[in-house]
Amino acid sequence: MVRHSQKASELWKGIPWKKFRLNLFKLQKRVYKAVQVGDKRKARSLQKLILRSQAARLLAIRQVTQLNAGKRTAGIDGKAALNFQERLALAEEIAQYQGNWKHNSLREIPIPKKDGTTRILKVPTLADRAWQCLAKSALEPAHEATFHARSYGFRPGRSAHDVQKILQINLRSNANGIHKRVIELDIEKCFERISHSTIMENLIAPKGLKLGIFRCLKAGINVGFPDQGTPQGGVVSPLLANIALNGIEEIHPSVRYADDMVILLKPQDDAEKILANVTRFLAVRGMNISETKTKLTATKDGFDFLGWHFKCQNNGKFRSTPSEENYRAFRKKVKAIVNNSNIGATVKAQRLAPVVRGWRNYHKYCKMEGARYSLWHLNHRAFKVFNKEPKQNRNSATALIQTAFPRVPCSVNKHINVKGGKSPYDGDIVYWSEWNSKLYDGCTSKALKRQSHSCQSCGLKFVGDERIHLHHVDGNHQNWRQANLVAVHESCHHYIHMSKSKS
Repeated sequence: MVRHSQKASELWKGIPWKKFRLNLFKLQKRVYKAVQVGDKRKARSLQKLILRSQAARLLAIRQVTQLNAGKRTAGIDGKAALNFQERLALAEEIAQYQGNWKHNSLREIPIPKKDGTTRILKVPTLADRAWQCLAKSALEPAHEATFHARSYGFRPGRSAHDVQKILQINLRSNANGIHKRVIELDIEKCFERISHSTIMENLIAPKGLKLGIFRCLKAGINVGFPDQGTPQGGVVSPLLANIALNGIEEIHPSVRYADDMVILLKPQDDAEKILANVTRFLAVRGMNISETKTKLTATKDGFDFLGWHFKCQNNGKFRSTPSEENYRAFRKKVKAIVNNSNIGATVKAQRLAPVVRGWRNYHKYCKMEGARYSLWHLNHRAFKVFNKEPKQNRNSATALIQTAFPRVPCSVNKHINVKGGKSPYDGDIVYWSEWNSKLYDGCTSKALKRQSHSCQSCGLKFVGDERIHLHHVDGNHQNWRQANLVAVHESCHHYIHMSKSKS
């Protein structure tokens, strides 16, 4: 048994991931181009090649078992992880049944919502997630060729910062933003009410893949709504929601992030007429506007969207800051760590650093002046707690504060948006590698420029959505000299450390 396990481990680690990624990308690029020129028959034929591809299969399994944030979340079968042997066995199972895949039931996890209600997260098994990831690799490039340029949620190469920039462009002073209004559109139970027939009618896919997606939808069936809903927790669910909602942006100038949307109105625009058109669009897809949450707001009164507060000030200047709700949630996380009496100051600082860095990175294009957004009060409170702990003095507490509250450069409204309808599947590798590099700053940004936006480990350009990690060559995470820092894919970083631990 041990020998089999070691052999499986060696087989998995010896897989030519670079070659596989290149092979899959070439097929996906051809699918994208085929749909772009209207040749859906060719696209479906190429999608079949992806589904049968060993490269796509193994990459899908690696994604859900090693890279995804929810890789340790078990499905209905209780499996929270797969060993090397199980991964290889799953690859054979998917190869045999990829055209006739049958989904297991979903594990239901209640998640409390802000309004006091509960939503149900429906989690597939790891095997079903791997099949869905494979299906997504075939479906995504086809639909990327059809998606609207102002759709930014759960799409490769796009982010919430693109939405922030679009709002800044449309509401700044030279666009007369102060005289405009916005409709803050909320779709009632969007993921639970999407019509299955709408998804299936709009799906660009061969028959076997369509059948698998249909079974995926039926596995997450809602009581009382058997023909509606896509399970939240599935790998392919956000893509299916985007497919169903695609086209809503054409009703009126707007910006959409998944099921969240802001419609931009000039003074002469008729809000009721626009909402009536949106209502008709959604009704065909089994959805409704939430009357209690959908609001018509003047830009000078300000509105919240995606964790930011947007407002046109009396002088006409546009401003975006962290929303009150977002700031309170962040402050609550920081206080929970600082006031935790079960851990020492050093551990607190280590836990605070990624929370603070993540929050500051998300808001780095906002106006972050003043004691509140500079986190002076939280910083001061943490210092007093650290300074009182045993074996700590003023100097050591100061050093820990610098670790716990890392600085992140702030560039107000300086984000550069993706060009129009471009997609990572269009084959413009130079554009996408350079654009992805702009998402990083500091030492990572410098390393990317030195490496011509290519991974130091595998040599491939940073084109997709996979995160870029900064690797310390000598293994010493305190050594921040330039020669010791290289930029690598997250997966490459993982394998570098696996090979080192093996040796």
